[in-house]
Amino acid sequence: MIIDSLMTRARQSIAKRKHYNRLVAEIDSFTARDLADMRADRSEMLYQIHKQIYG
Repeated sequence: MIIDSLMTRARQSIAKRKHYNRLVAEIDSFTARDLADMRADRSEMLYQIHKQIYG
């Protein structure tokens, strides 16, 4: 039971990290022009995805 719980939490943690890394890579791929067109701030976007995924 304890091992199952640890494995489940590890899988969830890995999935969260994978999702986070994918979103960071996508945000990092935006050029300054892309961000200006979206009226977005890269650091704010990164902060928001971290908050969304990790709480």
